[in-house]
Amino acid sequence: MRKNVMILAANGQIARLVESRVLAKKEFADVDLTLFLRDASRLQSLQDNPRVTLVEGDIIDETAVSAAMAGQDLVFVAVVDYDQQNRLTKNVVAAMQTNHVSRVLFTNVLGIYNEVGGEFGRWNLEMIGAGMAPARRSDALLADSGLDYTTLRLPWLNDRGIAYTVTTKEQPYNGVSGSRASVADVVLKMIADSTRYSRDSIGMADPTTEGQNRPVY
Repeated sequence: MRKNVMILAANGQIARLVESRVLAKKEFADVDLTLFLRDASRLQSLQDNPRVTLVEGDIIDETAVSAAMAGQDLVFVAVVDYDQQNRLTKNVVAAMQTNHVSRVLFTNVLGIYNEVGGEFGRWNLEMIGAGMAPARRSDALLADSGLDYTTLRLPWLNDRGIAYTVTTKEQPYNGVSGSRASVADVVLKMIADSTRYSRDSIGMADPTTEGQNRPVY
């Protein structure tokens, strides 16, 4: 049985890692991708792939998002909603409800629950600044939506290999940095098994970076 996966902000670095592995690995041979991005020419190399549908549009355009959402089984939002009106989150939620799509993986940031302590936690809040309030509202909107959601609280990112520990909402965040490849790996595991981390908020970071005061690159 084929599975339809939609990726919003599909030209992002993590999104492209996910797309590459979905299209290359045998275990994802039954997955078709709808890739939504502002400029479809950026993914021109995929336009002739029979498993890929490119959709050009803006995530804050509710009509465009809803039209692309039809028939999807899982949605991965590969960007953090820093919009002060949370139009991104509201549009995705409304489009999913309209099209009867329930499973969504939504990118966010570490620190939305004040779960990151010490000097790094203080620095993290300072760096994210005004973006923290809409990030927190995005998570709250998902939790109240009735959707089968997973919030992905990303660490400060690097391009190292895959090495991470997953922590849930009730656990202290373990690490300060992690690789884009690690985040992509977590997403791929949920694409393979959509029940994983259902209705939860998870962090993922390299545990060897725990205790650092600044990101590890």
